Amino acid sequence: MTILNAIYVAAAVIALFGAAIFVHEFGHFIAARLCGMKVEAFAIGFGPKLVKWVRAGVEYSIRLFPAGGFVRLPQMGPIAAFEGSSDSAGHMPPAPALAKIIVSLAGPAMNLVFAFVVGTVVWIVGLPEAVNPPIIGYVEPESEEARLGIMPGDKIVMVDGRKVHSWQEVHEVTALARTNILPVVIERAGVQTTYHLRAVYNETIGLKLLQLEPSDHPEILEVKPNSAAEAAGLKVGDKVLAFAGVPIAGREQLVKLIEQRPDQPTEIKIERDNKKLMLVVKPIRDPVSGKGRLGVLLGPSTTQVYVLKRPGPAPWIQLRDSLGMTLRVLGALIHSKQTGVGPSDLSGPVGIIAVLAAQVNTDLRLALRFFVLLSAGLAVINLLPLPVLDGGHILFALVEKLRGRPLNAKFVEYTYTAFAALLIGFMLYVTVFDFKRLPLFGSWLKTKAKIEQAEPAPPK
Repeated sequence: MTILNAIYVAAAVIALFGAAIFVHEFGHFIAARLCGMKVEAFAIGFGPKLVKWVRAGVEYSIRLFPAGGFVRLPQMGPIAAFEGSSDSAGHMPPAPALAKIIVSLAGPAMNLVFAFVVGTVVWIVGLPEAVNPPIIGYVEPESEEARLGIMPGDKIVMVDGRKVHSWQEVHEVTALARTNILPVVIERAGVQTTYHLRAVYNETIGLKLLQLEPSDHPEILEVKPNSAAEAAGLKVGDKVLAFAGVPIAGREQLVKLIEQRPDQPTEIKIERDNKKLMLVVKPIRDPVSGKGRLGVLLGPSTTQVYVLKRPGPAPWIQLRDSLGMTLRVLGALIHSKQTGVGPSDLSGPVGIIAVLAAQVNTDLRLALRFFVLLSAGLAVINLLPLPVLDGGHILFALVEKLRGRPLNAKFVEYTYTAFAALLIGFMLYVTVFDFKRLPLFGSWLKTKAKIEQAEPAPPK
């Protein structure tokens, strides 16, 4: 990545991530003004102030940690743990319950409106779609899948009752499923057969996956010093086409073949700079297991082919799919024992920024589509009925309306402070796992994209 490209990616990520937060808080800000409520501060981020200015009695600021933002409204309730102390706290009458509900709903509503606007832009400019059909490339000969009769070249058409059109969708549905035994519909020569396959936890990404590989030539992502691979002249970026005369269609297949040939000089066919080369490599025998090792880090191809579809998906379809995805993830968390999806599998600001950076680096239109998902997700999460979140404000306001009088101020303060501490702790927790996934995020940034124009539709 060049310096100019890095600056472009960083600027675009800051703009998109900041926009998602800004529109949410702007919704609260405008609604509060329309409801006649006092606004003391408008902040993007939390923690120490990087930049601040005061206008018309409102302090505006950009803060160090870009994990959210806030509009300080003393009549809504005390949230000093996030917003700092209020000069007007205790000196102004609380806002009516209806006004609190309107202001609380305005933030998520603005996220949905803005998601629709960005989705409209994507619809107009078009959206690159990955050419990654769920064609099976390799089946371990001694595996349960092979005994069931699944073969390379078979196509996955449905997983756990959901139609799939790409390997990304296969992985998504598998990871969020509430069982590790999934009905999988596989098609061969126009005939569809249903198999019940076991999904296995993958240590690299921290989610369960089917034990099937896509049809893809593995690529060398790293060559270790003083290794068999270095001695043979293998380089980062080489695609492995064949090993010991066997065509390679997946990473696990290649690993198995390497393990079977310790200390044996073996031909390896690779593709480098669009040229096919034949090298000889001698896998080193592992002193513990006795298996062959090349000393490389293998991954999928870092060149992803996309086809530009113009117009892109309709904005309402994008919004519907984004809301559906958010709800499925929340459902997977609620049923964590069945799905295996836990808080450590979520991403905080670090992970979100990393995904945005990878999308921007690939194509800005992909980043805009991800922004629709991000903005819709923020709307849904903020409506959860938890103190500190907008849904908590709404819940407390409804209770207040039913009681006919405000809730006890100390009770509200202690509750909000406790949940603010829990939320901060939760964000720190998921951020730790985001940092552990930095090598994975880094590999995404190395992915090269090849975007092709869609074939014109045949005349009717």
